[in-house]
Amino acid sequence: MTPTVSRRQVLGFRVRAQQLDRAAGTVADTAVLDLGVQDTGADGGRWALALRGVDVAALPDDALALAWTLRGAPHLYRRADIPGVAAATQPFSEADAAKRVFDAAKPLHAAGIPVLTALDEVAAALRSIVTGPMVKGDVSGRLNEVLPAPYLRECRPCNAVHVHEQPFRLAALRAGLELEEGTSPPVLRPVPGPGPAAEVPAGLDVVRGYLRLLGPATRQHVAGYLDAPVKDVAAHWPADAAEVTVDGERRWVLAGDVDRLTVDPAPVTRLLGPFDLFLQARDRALVVPDGARAKELWRVLGRPGGVLADGEVVGTWRARKARDSVSVAVELWAPADRAALHEQAERLAAFRGLRLGAVEVTGP
Repeated sequence: MTPTVSRRQVLGFRVRAQQLDRAAGTVADTAVLDLGVQDTGADGGRWALALRGVDVAALPDDALALAWTLRGAPHLYRRADIPGVAAATQPFSEADAAKRVFDAAKPLHAAGIPVLTALDEVAAALRSIVTGPMVKGDVSGRLNEVLPAPYLRECRPCNAVHVHEQPFRLAALRAGLELEEGTSPPVLRPVPGPGPAAEVPAGLDVVRGYLRLLGPATRQHVAGYLDAPVKDVAAHWPADAAEVTVDGERRWVLAGDVDRLTVDPAPVTRLLGPFDLFLQARDRALVVPDGARAKELWRVLGRPGGVLADGEVVGTWRARKARDSVSVAVELWAPADRAALHEQAERLAAFRGLRLGAVEVTGP
């Protein structure tokens, strides 16, 4: 008989699978680093690690590596995992590659160039150009000089011609290039050590990673997270995926995790960054059932962070820096522990190396 799982049990599973209930941990045992931790905004990847108990201030310089990977977004990984990550985050097929590069596929197809071939061509050019740290704009300018027209686009705001953005980003790690943390505009540099692994390590498999950290899920959810075709995700579906029912919908989770779905959410409060993995689930209507509130949380521009309390996203938050202090404004949709919110604001200020200013909480 297929197990039936409640929405609350799904959220509880994700809180614990992502270790948001953990007081302390290390880079080595932090599960979200298997899938990658998106590093976007002031409270990005390292804040996500801090929320999972990692003392990021004490990490050695070579503990983490930053690279453009899934969806072309910058993600943090364990440095030792980078060869496996390079293999794990590559497109599954030509159709997958075409989907991931968006509008760049059209001129390539018109010129008779397979997208996978184009990614190899961009990677080869990047490898020859970037032999030391280089600012992204300088790299893009050099690419414009060596790549033919199907690889380039007219940028009206800049009144210039640039290489298409997604092929540039998706080819970077393919070329053995990473990003320097904390640089804006981004600085690319060669990855020290070996190139991409010949095979994907099981622990870095992106389909398994989604099911392990954001399950139970459908193939469509995983495909949406990867920007991949559902057909390719289905072809890489784990043999040990077990079916469960969530609100009448068939979903899957890794068989070894089925028993963990019966646990209620941990009683913790967290100020999740706007791109924290907990908020990256592609079943947004399950995470935040109210459509208006979901629209506020997942804005296209100026996205706020999410307030997590006892497994539920109960509001949004924003931080504002002023000289040596940071103030936090919280808008609640449902009651939450005000003392715990203040404690998390203190934690955020300490993470940023600033003094905590005002903590303003509105709502019930």
